[in-house]
Amino acid sequence: MTNTADSARHTVVVGAGTAGSIVAGRLAEAGHHVTLVEAGGEDTNPAIPHLSRLGELWHSTEDWDYFTVPQEHASGRVIHWPRGRVLGGSHALNAAIWVRGNPLDYDDWAAAGCEGWAWRDVAPVFEALEAYDGPTADDDAAAPRGTDGPVPVVGGYRLSPIFDSIIAAAEAVGVPFNADYNSGAQEGISQEQLTVADGRRVTTYMAYAKPWVDRGAIEVRTGAVVERLVLTDGRVTGVQLHAGPNAEVEGVSPEEPTADLGSAGEVIEADEVVLCAGALDSPKILMRSGIGPAEHLREVGIEPVVDLPGVGENLHDHLLVPVIAEATARTIEHPEDEIAVTQTHLFWKSSENQDRPDTQPLHFCVPMYDDQMEGPANAFTLHTGLVRPYSRGRITLTGPSSTDPANYDPNIFSDPRDREALRASLRQGRAMAASSPLAEEWGAREIYPGPDVVTEADEDAYMDRAVTTYHHQVGTCRMGTDQMAVVDPATLRVRGVDGVRVVDASVMPFITNGNTNAPSAMIGEKGARMLLGE
Repeated sequence: MTNTADSARHTVVVGAGTAGSIVAGRLAEAGHHVTLVEAGGEDTNPAIPHLSRLGELWHSTEDWDYFTVPQEHASGRVIHWPRGRVLGGSHALNAAIWVRGNPLDYDDWAAAGCEGWAWRDVAPVFEALEAYDGPTADDDAAAPRGTDGPVPVVGGYRLSPIFDSIIAAAEAVGVPFNADYNSGAQEGISQEQLTVADGRRVTTYMAYAKPWVDRGAIEVRTGAVVERLVLTDGRVTGVQLHAGPNAEVEGVSPEEPTADLGSAGEVIEADEVVLCAGALDSPKILMRSGIGPAEHLREVGIEPVVDLPGVGENLHDHLLVPVIAEATARTIEHPEDEIAVTQTHLFWKSSENQDRPDTQPLHFCVPMYDDQMEGPANAFTLHTGLVRPYSRGRITLTGPSSTDPANYDPNIFSDPRDREALRASLRQGRAMAASSPLAEEWGAREIYPGPDVVTEADEDAYMDRAVTTYHHQVGTCRMGTDQMAVVDPATLRVRGVDGVRVVDASVMPFITNGNTNAPSAMIGEKGARMLLGE
């Protein structure tokens, strides 16, 4: 039943991605007046539903198309960071892999001052999110699976032929099969669990927000870039949109600008603003609003309102380095109903002194060549991966406007432990490609790194030229209780200012073990419960 006070309360949610869609949907369900502001357009690109076509979405109008600054510790490597600019956010562009993370990840959050975020606190939230249909572990008491939540999570689908051999190759190098990596014990090779229904991608926008949009309970503003927050006497009272021509996004006319260029942008007033713009854009909006490291803000022409030195800091990401092999003995078949081009991954410890897996290679039935690579089409990729990075970077602005580019510096390999863990994963991937199930059954011939990569120096050079993102940037508005914390763990309110919260991957103090979409959804659900006082 709609509460009159709730229906009069207006909340602006900035960003229709994984967390923002959940927040908007849950508030609308409770009777709140909700405006969902999205810089991108409608999710009508025909590639979005099909996971096998995700590469078509990179560099498209649905992609923010960000790039890092040259990486000092990776021979100047510049890395493309695709980020979703569309209803559904990055969940509309990603591989739709559902990984809760390791229970120890969340216990670490709690130990770092984030009370209420331990595994015992978040496990029931994951359960509430899921409609899981797939195999389970023999004992999932520590992490029971949800079966009637809004997000469909599918496992146990028919694997494309090469993935059976990839599982056998992992077992050949000592990695056991794990039926359900989301049941509490991650270690082993597993079939990926995907957010699909009837073989088609389902985003949290589709699952949570769109039903209420269709009923008229959520007002959606697409093609609307938030320039800054509107502050009055220390309180956020709304958002100001960018003035000028609209970006060319689906469903929005570039000829109908939100405001004339040179004028003040449109202001949308609100009782509360919830930033769900993601780990790259939420800190930028705060900084453009005068909330952030005061010295840096003055350097780029912004008058500080609240000195929060942690805004934009603590940037970190998972990393991938490919092992690509040609199949010389068999054709890699792609059935018409192939659910995705990546269907298996594994979690493994790079060394015996790890208390949990720190690597997560994932596997593709296609060659994942970058722009500087070339090779045969009948090839597959064992993407070796680091998921517990120690390196930390930052986001900084170059000017006061949303049209001024930001500097994204994850500072990869600045901590040498990351390189060594990724080296162990790279060697494991090469050993898998050379094992009998792939070398003999498929005639696997390593293309990259290639037979000339032999020494540690060779490996370092290859990692520097081939390292890429796992698409999991987090941490830039982290929650906590110390001076570098940006939001309060109990409420997700921004410290030092009223009327604004951050609810997305930027609040993570440490990145989780595995793909970050499911943890972002959990943050969205917990944030919605905080907003609703549940």
